[in-house]
Amino acid sequence: MERTYVWTGSLFAGLAVILGALGAHWLRDNISLTDLQSFETGVRYQLFHALAILFLAALPDRFQGKLSRLTYYAFTFGTLFFSLSIYLLSTAELTGINLPWLGPITPIGGLLMIAGWLMLFISSVRSFK
Repeated sequence: MERTYVWTGSLFAGLAVILGALGAHWLRDNISLTDLQSFETGVRYQLFHALAILFLAALPDRFQGKLSRLTYYAFTFGTLFFSLSIYLLSTAELTGINLPWLGPITPIGGLLMIAGWLMLFISSVRSFK
């Protein structure tokens, strides 16, 4: 699983940098300030959770087993649901992609991220006994 964690974390981090540059250099002139701020929130949370996934990979002896895998999946799917839905919602006017069902997906992603952090906390408590 460590390899998968590193691949996922590094892919998410690299994409966050690319999307952050896109927002800073092109989107700022092509979408509203409110949408740009939403887009930047998606990028920020994506990068934070990419680093969290890499953290799991860096300490395989501390974070292993079912709870660690669930943490990874919560961070991964939480990031996809949260950030991807924000990217699509904030650029809908520009891209013409208008998927109204995405609105409820964003908080589901946020809840998955929160669940991942809680599971990481529980894992850390168990591993430091």
